[in-house]
Amino acid sequence: MSDPQPPTAPGAPEVTELLLAWSNGDESALNRLVPLVHGELRRLARRLMAGEHVGHTLQTTALVNEAYLRLVDLRKMGWQDRGHFLGMSARLMRRILVDHARVRQAQKRGGDQQRVPLEEAASVSTEGAVDLIAMDDALDALARVDGRKAQVVEMRFFGGLSIEETAEALGVSPETIKRDWRVAKVWLLRELDGQKRR
Repeated sequence: MSDPQPPTAPGAPEVTELLLAWSNGDESALNRLVPLVHGELRRLARRLMAGEHVGHTLQTTALVNEAYLRLVDLRKMGWQDRGHFLGMSARLMRRILVDHARVRQAQKRGGDQQRVPLEEAASVSTEGAVDLIAMDDALDALARVDGRKAQVVEMRFFGGLSIEETAEALGVSPETIKRDWRVAKVWLLRELDGQKRR
């Protein structure tokens, strides 16, 4: 059971400055920001796509491009820092993949659901993989009970952020993130097991 490796932080202070400038209306900041975060967006996309079946119709580059287009629409987000940006990027990519999975599921009337390996993120499921739609539903249910714990899962599992980066992004201590991460994994395991029995 290993934690996700923390992403490298190319110019984290510079990324934060550019995000703030972009949020404040400096359009040129986005042009300087994209090259700094492109590699991290590709890393997020590769991590998420690793759990998809071979021959998936959505490729890593398309996922990055779609996420980028959605991020551009969030210029007025009020970005806090690089961690906040990566957390939101992970959330958007998760949304894109879940929407894609739901369309495919509807086309196949419930067959061939997309799967995401969880063992890389300290295994929420004892079987090592979970249906992406079931995971999305479970995370939505967790968010209704405890929004921060759901954010921790998004940032740690989907975003690959370290304990420290997640703590910084959410404005809490690393110990709080460790506790939230442990509790969230147990909660999600119970929720996913309950979904299987329904």
